[in-house]
Amino acid sequence: VQLQASGGGLVQAGGSLRLSCAASGSIFSINVMAWYRQAPGKQRELVAVITSDTRINYADSVKGRFTISRDNAKNTVYLQMNSLKLEDTAVYYCNADIKTKLRLPPQHYWGQGTQVTVSS
Repeated sequence: VQLQASGGGLVQAGGSLRLSCAASGSIFSINVMAWYRQAPGKQRELVAVITSDTRINYADSVKGRFTISRDNAKNTVYLQMNSLKLEDTAVYYCNADIKTKLRLPPQHYWGQGTQVTVSS
């Protein structure tokens, strides 16, 4: 199983970016999908999470600006980021709890990270 993240880049403050993360491989089901981020010198933090039944939670710092969504048919999670701020600059990682077989417990998988840089 692999998670492939894309969509990062350089954007001016106030701008928007859309991140995507596609899971591939031997997948039976995906429960939780999430986005984390890690800024230089800081710990990795949860940005947004969405369950298979579309329950959603956001970090307080991104509420009202970021939107997480998923396409179960494509095993893909998205993060629409609007009104970006300088402090949103970080490497963004996707994460998913994936079952590869019915009788096996889900395992955590991480994407490779995609850099988001917000400039003034």
